[in-house]
Amino acid sequence: MSGRERREQLIRISRTLFAEKGFDGTSIEEIAATAQVSKPVVYEHFGGKEGVYAVVVDREMQKLLGMITAALSASHSLIKLERAALALLQYIEESSEGFRILVRDSHAASGTGTFASLISEIASQVEDVLADEFAGRGYDPKLAPMYAQMLVGMVALTGQWWLDVRKPGREEVAAHLVNLAWNGLTGLNPQPRITAATREGAELAVTVPPRASEKELRELEKLREREAKEAEKLRQRELKEAEKARLRELKERERLLKEAEKAREREDKLRQREARLAERAAKLGQGDQSE
Repeated sequence: MSGRERREQLIRISRTLFAEKGFDGTSIEEIAATAQVSKPVVYEHFGGKEGVYAVVVDREMQKLLGMITAALSASHSLIKLERAALALLQYIEESSEGFRILVRDSHAASGTGTFASLISEIASQVEDVLADEFAGRGYDPKLAPMYAQMLVGMVALTGQWWLDVRKPGREEVAAHLVNLAWNGLTGLNPQPRITAATREGAELAVTVPPRASEKELRELEKLREREAKEAEKLRQRELKEAEKARLRELKERERLLKEAEKAREREDKLRQREARLAERAAKLGQGDQSE
């Protein structure tokens, strides 16, 4: 097996083990034993468990982000929403192990590879879509970031739930997700369906539902203002908590890096000791032969 093939084999094995047992539940010994190689082979390719975990997480993030980005390239907002929801569910269906790794409490060894950071990256793309949509409808584009977080969070949490239940099918789940996001609770369709444009890959025009009455609009505006204030308070609290969590992760990462460095130093010393012993044994063998 070539070096590249061995590296890919170790990544596949580690991906399965991390999905089943998490970072802390998986050991270098187990990865090496499953691949039928010695521990130094794993260290040679990745430097330790943290290294292979970071590679696995980065690959899964790039795969999912690529699928979501492609889905958001559609022209109509409804089609974008439908395709993005379907893309996430497709990823979950086809890469269940990868999704399980992403939604776990990601270890500090993964750096930015946490589910929260993944959601943030997707939300930043959705934010641009919503900003244009808001501007076209006369809404405040500054609210787009908040709505993007709400929308992406709703889809992501539904995906986590669907990861294990798998019922109903992904297209039906996507239809209900879009039904709630697009129509809202007051305009919910009892039997939603994915549009033909999304199913067939075309970008057809979609009829926009009629506008609400002036009274309903005023009530909605008041409700939105209250919700915006509450959301801002919640966001500030979450920012503080996120900063605390980030500091904890940094400290944990520093600790793990130090431990990994110590482990490498111990491995180096062990290899040097084994080399000296082997050299000494060879000299003794030569001495015995000369006698």
